[in-house]
Parts: sequence; structure tokens; C-alpha cells
Amino acid sequence: MRWNLDPAHSSIDFAVRHMGFATVRGRFDAFEADIESDDEGRLIGLQARIRTDSVDTGEKERDGHLRSADFFDAERFPEMRFAATRIEPTGDRRYRVSGELTIRGATRPVGFELTVQPPIRDPFGNVRAAAEASGTLNRKDWGLSWNRVLEAGALLVGEDVRFTLDMQAVEAQPEAQRAA
Repeated sequence: MRWNLDPAHSSIDFAVRHMGFATVRGRFDAFEADIESDDEGRLIGLQARIRTDSVDTGEKERDGHLRSADFFDAERFPEMRFAATRIEPTGDRRYRVSGELTIRGATRPVGFELTVQPPIRDPFGNVRAAAEASGTLNRKDWGLSWNRVLEAGALLVGEDVRFTLDMQAVEAQPEAQRAA
């Protein structure tokens, strides 16, 4: 079965240490995903695209810096991409997802734990499913290495980026059903 991501009910959030003692949080506002499950509802496929120019930390100057060549270089690399290469069930509605993440043209292997909620039927008759995941990436692995060392030795921008994914998807209707 194929699923369509519902961006109005999904989010991609991140958090990074700032100056060694505080946390800056942000999100990406534009993303899409291709999701596939088998007939029993088990996740079997996942690919995602995230618009790098949609980064939003709530501070325009910082967001502009993140879009610049110092970080995402959004003009040259408008998307980050994730493609699952292996999805392993690890328990009741839990999966270990391994795949390749491409940022700024660099592709590296990543993995994270994903928890899927049982599908439900919404008030409009659509079948919906939800999933959540979190993890940590080191931004330097993808060439996002801009930084400043502060007087006390702490980094202005932490290297580890914590991310949280909350996704909701709607079961795609077969072509014949959509045409009717």
C-alpha cells in the first residue's frame, strides 16, 4: 500500500547546542515523503525530500545564515534526501530504519528507530497512520562545519543535531477509485 504524507499534520524539528550552554530549536516547513507498507500494514519503503530553504528557527538572520554556503547552501543544494535501504521490525509497531541521507551532495549512512501508530479511519473516511522518530546526527559528517570557538573554548554552534520526526500519512487511493 502507498501512503501520502499529510504535511499539515507532520513536522521535522531539530535542536542544536548554542554557545555550549543553551539550545536553539528549529524546523523545516517544506518536505514530502514516499511511504509504502505491505498488506499487513508493515512499513517496507520510505523516501523523503526536505527543502533546505524552508529552515525556520524563528530568527530571520540566523535562518539566512543556515541557508548560506556556510551551512546548507540552499541555492546550490535545494534538497536534503533520505532513502531507506533497510527496514527491520524490532517489536510491536517499531522499526529500525537504515538508509542514506544526502545533504550538500554528500551521502552518508544513517539509522534511527521509528514507532508507527495503528491506522485509523478519520471522520472523512480516509485511512490514516502516524509515525514518530528521533535521533542525532553530526552535522560535520555532511560538510556543515562552519563554527566559531568561544573564549571559554565552547563552540558557538554544537556539532550534534538532535532531530524529531512526527509524520501522519493518508492511504493513497488506487487510480480506479480516484477517477470515479
